[in-house]
Amino acid sequence: MLLMQVAIAAGVAVLATGLFLAPLSDQLDDQAMRRALAIAQTTAAQPRIAQDLSSSRPTADGPVQSAAERIRQASGAEYVVIMNKKGVRWSHTDRDEVGRVVSTDPSDALAGRDVMEIDNGTLGRSARGKVPLRDAGGTIVGAVSVGIEYDSVRARLIHTIPSLFAYAGGALAVGALAAYLISRRVHRQTRDLAFSDISALLAEREAMLHGIREGVVALDRDGRIRLLNDEAQRLLGLGTEVLGQPLEAALGEGRTADVLSGRVAGTDLLTVRGRRVLVANRMPTDDGGAVATLRDRTELEQLGRELDSTRGLIDALRAQDHEHANRMHTLLGLLELEMYEEAAEFVGEVAGAHRVTAEQITEKIHDPLLSALLVGKATVAAERGVTLAVSEDTALPDRLVDPGGLVTIVGNLVDNALDAATGLRDGAVGNEHARVEVALRIEGLEGRTVVLRVRDTGPGVPADRRESVFTEGWTTKEPPAHGKRGIGLALVRRLAERQGGSVAVGAAPDGGAEFTVVLPEGLAEPRPVATEETR
Repeated sequence: MLLMQVAIAAGVAVLATGLFLAPLSDQLDDQAMRRALAIAQTTAAQPRIAQDLSSSRPTADGPVQSAAERIRQASGAEYVVIMNKKGVRWSHTDRDEVGRVVSTDPSDALAGRDVMEIDNGTLGRSARGKVPLRDAGGTIVGAVSVGIEYDSVRARLIHTIPSLFAYAGGALAVGALAAYLISRRVHRQTRDLAFSDISALLAEREAMLHGIREGVVALDRDGRIRLLNDEAQRLLGLGTEVLGQPLEAALGEGRTADVLSGRVAGTDLLTVRGRRVLVANRMPTDDGGAVATLRDRTELEQLGRELDSTRGLIDALRAQDHEHANRMHTLLGLLELEMYEEAAEFVGEVAGAHRVTAEQITEKIHDPLLSALLVGKATVAAERGVTLAVSEDTALPDRLVDPGGLVTIVGNLVDNALDAATGLRDGAVGNEHARVEVALRIEGLEGRTVVLRVRDTGPGVPADRRESVFTEGWTTKEPPAHGKRGIGLALVRRLAERQGGSVAVGAAPDGGAEFTVVLPEGLAEPRPVATEETR
């Protein structure tokens, strides 16, 4: 790189020198011709010369020859020739040429025009100036021709070249020094890597960034996106058109933008983008920017929640097994005591309690996924000592637009409500009537808005924290074995907003928390009733 820069500086110096020398010769010629013309004009302006030309003969000792020689010696010209209208010389540097006709055509000067030229004469090549010679009445009586030796002009040019090369050499030295300093700075910035190494590293970086299954987002010092690999585009739902845009303009306001920009500090920060749960880490760079990595935790989070549900189900089954054993022992005792009627009544009560709960849910909620979820949650709630009830005004037809989304919303809210109600029952307050109530009904003029309310008898949510509970990563619970908490309510809000709805939390009438989810387009259009004609 240094040699390349020095070569460029040398080439520029040579080119500049050549471009300067090319017009310099013409400029020196022009200066010599103008000088010759000025001497000729000054000579022709002396009236005595015109008088002597008209009153004397062309002799080597005549007054015109004497005046011309005096002017030549004073001005440093090569010759000063004064001629009459026929071109006969009255003066010349060579005295033998006096009285002879000039060797070059004087017609332009005798016609009244000033002439500047480079021409060859009896004294060799010279820069010439010719002007008409007029008498006192203004009549042209002859001409004055003055020559500047051309060798002196060329000598001036040659004399200038060393100085010019000295300046060019100085400029080249400055350029070489600047190139050296720039080369050192570039070497420091590139950590002494050759261009081939940098090219190889760039190729490896591109292959790595677009091949790894982890999202990478690079930001400059102004917070603009300067790199977005394929996995980051998939996780964030962005394209290459956002490159160069500010982070907030590409992602919008929210926790994801806050985490990637560094406004939220920490490691393995959780955030939700669309329906994806992401884990983000951010590392600042030396130039003031930053590189953030993103990992998809959606499947892991889902598996973790399924694991939590499975553990809860196992605990419920274990409790049911224990209770079932107690009931079998009770039934065996009744049979051994030959209390057959009491035994039959006992079996009917045990079997009927679960059947009544399932029938109550399925009569009000016709969607099979949602009703099955609530039946299962009711069993788990019963084993935890919490009553899970479906409100009397619940009525939900089987035409949900997104059954899976509503199942996720209801499941998260019911799980949180059971945790809150169980915690209060096991706490210092000692409430023996822990209860969770679920209400699902249809509102709106078109009958398509689904309104979900989940109430609990837990401690409730303080007013100053009712917005924070929907932030990714915010929780008051101990983290489970599979990872971190603080995702459920954030997912609830995202799923509700994805359907154009909303979620809010307030105080329940019994002092606990009440979560309300509104889905304006939760139900599909009613199916037309088939008639004989349509059949």
